[in-house]
Amino acid sequence: MTILNPYLAFRDNAREAMEFYKSVLGGDLQVMSFSDIPGMAENPSDNDKVMHAQLTSPNGLVIMGADTPASMEYRPPQGVAVSISGEDEAELQGYWDALAADGTVTMPYDTPPWGGKFGMVIDKFGFAWYVSLNA
Repeated sequence: MTILNPYLAFRDNAREAMEFYKSVLGGDLQVMSFSDIPGMAENPSDNDKVMHAQLTSPNGLVIMGADTPASMEYRPPQGVAVSISGEDEAELQGYWDALAADGTVTMPYDTPPWGGKFGMVIDKFGFAWYVSLNA
């Protein structure tokens, strides 16, 4: 089985972001720092940064992330969104509320012309999310 997962790049705040996503989605978060594998960090300032993190929610959602090392260029996210959709209205409303709490709502979570509910938000880490309740 092939799986497609979002992998988010951060600059120095991957751990905080992934903990936040855990609070939103629930589940199990595994985090590996650059210092966990000797010689992985080119710069000692990267030792405590996240080399790889994976969050797996109880309902099978998977999101991954890492800090961009100091030696690499980092560009803030743009042109892509993490989309989460389904039929459980309460679950999706909870995701929306948590993501929007300290984020920037770009389209309110409401009834669109095609039915159901849909909203767009940029979370407090700068990532765009689309939340869609299927009609």
